Amino acid sequence: MGLRKAYHNLRKLYKLLIEVNWTKTIYFNFKKLPYSVAKKLPVFFYGKVKFSDLTGRIEIKSTIRTGMIGFGQKFEITTLSKGTANFFLKGHLVFKGDCHIGNDFLIYIEKDAYCEFGNMSLLGSDVKLVCKEKIVLGAWTAVAYESQIIDTNSHRSMHSETRKLYKMTRPILLGSHNSISTRVTVLPGTITPNYVITASNSLLNKDYTSLGEQILIGGLPAKLLKTHYVREWGVEKDKAIKHRVKYNYK
Repeated sequence: MGLRKAYHNLRKLYKLLIEVNWTKTIYFNFKKLPYSVAKKLPVFFYGKVKFSDLTGRIEIKSTIRTGMIGFGQKFEITTLSKGTANFFLKGHLVFKGDCHIGNDFLIYIEKDAYCEFGNMSLLGSDVKLVCKEKIVLGAWTAVAYESQIIDTNSHRSMHSETRKLYKMTRPILLGSHNSISTRVTVLPGTITPNYVITASNSLLNKDYTSLGEQILIGGLPAKLLKTHYVREWGVEKDKAIKHRVKYNYK
């Protein structure tokens, strides 16, 4: 049993040494976090990543552990990376526990914007998150690969006769235990209740809380498809911890 544990620990150490981008990891932690937090290296970066801007603020509102937040992790079926990960932080970014982000992400948080990740929240590979006002992901909420979460229309629009300007941004608030499938687009004003599953290739663009919890929604735009529909979280949480937290070094 002792040899088996030693082998397991050596294997973890080997993966730690070769998979973590130590230059970006050390730079980010000591640039953005207080020394007492940074020295524990709570944020890991894996693979190639571009820091387009790091003038914003980051907070971790949780017990601090090494590697609890991972950018560029390989926890999905597709593990190859294109090396296009991009991190732009001018606003306020908050983590309320462990968070896991896949390959080739885009995280863009504009000045004065607020973005929050709940405990064990997840963004899959090739997910784009653009926050210009407010985006909140609840605990255990996962957004699968090639999806996008965008709280802005990007361009100013107006009424052609009255010339009244329409609001460019509206907050996105995703409840806890949401499972957003692949290639889903989440647009400004989206609000979801807890325990929601969203079908692949759907478009979310409104407040869905009146539909209640434990539902399946989907379509263009998304509508109610099934009630009393929920992931088997007793098993799913154990699987998630195994696959996402394998690089979490205490």
